[in-house]
Order: sequence, then structure tokens, then C-alpha cells
Amino acid sequence: MVNGSTLPAGIPPAGAPASAGTPAEESYAAFRAFPSGLHDHVRPFLDDITSEVVRAIRTEIPEYARPTDDTYMHVVNRGVEQALEGFLARMAHPDTDWESVKATYQNIGRGEADEGRSLDSFQSALRLGARVTWRRVNALVDADLLPRHVLAAFGEALFLHLDEMAAATTAGYTEARLHAAGELQQRRARLIDLLTADPPASAEAIADLAQTAQWPIPREVAVVVIDHALTPETIRPIVPPEFLARFSEQPGCIVVPDPEGPGRARSIAAALQGLRAVIGPTVALHEGARSLRWALDALELSRRGILPRATLLHCADHLATLLLFHDEALIDALAQRYLLPLNEVRSPQRERLAETLLCWLRCGHNASEVATRLAVHPQTVRYRLRQLDEVFGARLHDPVAQFEMQLALHALSLRPDADEVSAVR
Repeated sequence: MVNGSTLPAGIPPAGAPASAGTPAEESYAAFRAFPSGLHDHVRPFLDDITSEVVRAIRTEIPEYARPTDDTYMHVVNRGVEQALEGFLARMAHPDTDWESVKATYQNIGRGEADEGRSLDSFQSALRLGARVTWRRVNALVDADLLPRHVLAAFGEALFLHLDEMAAATTAGYTEARLHAAGELQQRRARLIDLLTADPPASAEAIADLAQTAQWPIPREVAVVVIDHALTPETIRPIVPPEFLARFSEQPGCIVVPDPEGPGRARSIAAALQGLRAVIGPTVALHEGARSLRWALDALELSRRGILPRATLLHCADHLATLLLFHDEALIDALAQRYLLPLNEVRSPQRERLAETLLCWLRCGHNASEVATRLAVHPQTVRYRLRQLDEVFGARLHDPVAQFEMQLALHALSLRPDADEVSAVR
């Protein structure tokens, strides 16, 4: 028992060595070193010390100079009073419950975070308060109002008290900032859902959520999808703050504001460096669903090898392929309707004829150009064209049939590990 109270767990009894291990033991040891009754000698000077500390804080730290704000000045005064009263209480009873004072300073830390300030000014105020208090105690010792031999104990306890207040404030501040960051991230994730909703969300709903998510509304957006299947789980892009990003789902998703703006291409490339990603088309703000849909389609085609397996793929560079593969059953129907006669030719001649036909259609029926592109003799091309005439007859010279043949052959040529033979059967 100390002063009629049971010692908290981990606190040594009176007379134990001053050296301690845990923070609770160090705190108790520091305040236990004061001679009994010293707090009664300090108390008469507490109001003057409080006033001087408040005056110094208001004078030397601009953040706290609000003479016309009575509420705020009351908070400052109350904070200083609680710090000094708490210190005095611990002098009287080293086992005093610190949790209530700790909670007070945690709340102060939360308040600083809520007002959008850093802790720099508050930490400066704590240090300034400790210096002023230490200076006043030295003055009391010099005036023989306090015994000189308590200075060492007073200094150790004062600055330990300061550290504990600073730690409690930082804990409250950090907690509030993390909570705010979590809420902000949730709003931004919800904003991604609104921007990519189909049917589109209203402009009012987007504007309201964008304001709470601290996201300036752009005129246009593009949606980027990231291929998680080929990305180690430990890799997460570091994106600029104006990008909306969500990596908790597969594939990952980023909404890029005004993607055609100055320097935006560099920002996108830097954020996605080393990752396989697809950038959807630039669309109006309410058309994000289309950008997302095309990006997802392109990602799937890239995975299949139909589109390049590039690190960064732009949908705008592959619009024709996206159109062709929007419904692959239509490709098969085209092939069935226009290329079925090739089944009458045996492999591998069938594949050679299909290749020659596609090249001939692409080259505007120029046999010499076909020979150059296929690296074969012009006579070989002419021979194959005669064979194609026999296979297709008059249809080979029908402009509509030629166009649809070219579409079907081009689409089939993009399918990996599949030749025209399997496609037209």
C-alpha cells in the first residue's frame, strides 16, 4: 500500500531501486523519488505557472494566437491546467491513474487531426510549457521556496510527463488520421462504382460523392484495368492522388481524370511500370462503364494472345479487333458462310490458300504485292489465285463477299494456335 492505495501491477513498492524497465515502472520510479508533501509546497504557485505557460504559448506559437476565439482559448487554458494538475497529482500519488489524463490528450490529438493541422504546433506547445515550468521551478528554488535537492527529480519527472502526453496525443492523432483515411478511401471506392455504373449514375450523385471524396470533377475519364493474374500480390501501384484506385478486387481498377491532359500519359506509365494493364478509351464523365467494358474486353483478348501481350495496352490502338471479337459467334458464322468451300481443299494447301486470299484482299488484288509480302514467286501467287477462283467461283469477285471474307480471315488469323481449317468446319 502507498498512501492507502494498492500499487498497480508492475509498480515496485517504496524503497525499491529507482531503475525500472517498463514505462509504467519508469513513471512510478520518477514520481516516487519526490519527498512526501512536496506537492503541497508547489500547489500555491500552480495558477501563476499556468498563466505564464498559456501566455508563452499564445505569444510564441502563432497557431495558438486566437485572442478573439473564447472557445479556443478556453481549450488552451484547460489543456495547460490539466497537464499541470495531472503532474501535481502524480507527485502526490505516484500510483495515480494516468488513463483519464491520457484519454484527454488522445482527444486533443484527434481534435488536431479533425481540424486538419499537423502536430508540430502542439508538440512545440508541450515543449514550451515544459521549459516555462522548469524555469519557474528553478526560480522557486533560487528564492528558497523549494528545496534545491528536488531539482533533479523534478526535471526527470517533468520531461517524462511531457513524453507521455506527447505519446498520447500522437496516438489519438494517428488514430483519427487513419480513420479519416479509411473513410476517404471508402468514398473513393464508391465513387469508382458510380463512375463505372451501367446505367450511368446521375451527375448530381457523382458531384456530391466527389466532393466528400475530395476529388475534383474532370470533364473526361479513362478506366485502367490491371491484370492481377500476372502481378505478384506484393506489388501495388503508387498512383497520383488525383487518380481513383482500387486493388482489392481482380482485376485492379484505376480511374484516370482527363487522361489526354498534359503530362498525364507519363503519370500513367510511371504508376503502372512493370505491370500488365489495359487503358480503356477516353470517355465523358458519365460513360465510365464503356471505358471499363472495353478495357476488360481488351485484357481478356490479351490474355488469350489475340491482342499483344504488352505491358501497357491502349484500347484506342485496337478498336477494329475489339469490334471483331465483340461476338465471336459472328466470326464463326462469317467463316461458315464465306470460307466453307476451303474445306474441299486438303491441308496444308488449304492453309496456304487462306493466307494468300487474305493477303490478296488486303493488297487490293495486286498479285505482285502479295508475292512480296508472302516472299514467294509471283507465278506461285497466280497459281494459287487460279485455285481460289475454282474454289469460290463468282463469289470471289463479289465486293460484299470479299469484305466479309477479309473480316473472317483476319479474325481467324488472330486466334492463337488455331488455323482456318478448324475455324470453318
